[in-house]
Amino acid sequence: MESPNGQELISRRSNKDVSLLELRDRLAEFAAVRGWDKFHSPRNLLLALVGEVGELSEIFQWKGEVERGLPNWSSNDKEHLEEELSDVLLYLVRLADVCGLDLGQAALSKLIKNARKYPVVKP
Repeated sequence: MESPNGQELISRRSNKDVSLLELRDRLAEFAAVRGWDKFHSPRNLLLALVGEVGELSEIFQWKGEVERGLPNWSSNDKEHLEEELSDVLLYLVRLADVCGLDLGQAALSKLIKNARKYPVVKP
């Protein structure tokens, strides 16, 4: 199997929303063709995820409160934020996969639990 590079991964992308299942499968392929599966233990993936969350936090560390939509941010700052958010998402999806969990279903179940725990209170 040929190792997919960035351009091949992008060229497979369509104009539809990307599902967690598609990300999971692409990540599994990405890791497999590079021989990285042996490094992708749950512990290692969690530690990598924590590191990426730290990098994400650094972006906001000294900015104080920021407005929704980040209207005062440069395009470079927004691109950096996109990259760090993506790293967090990709490690989270990979961790769930390696643990044998369906992250999408788990998230939906958690939303249902939260709706029960925090019902809408009408004035």
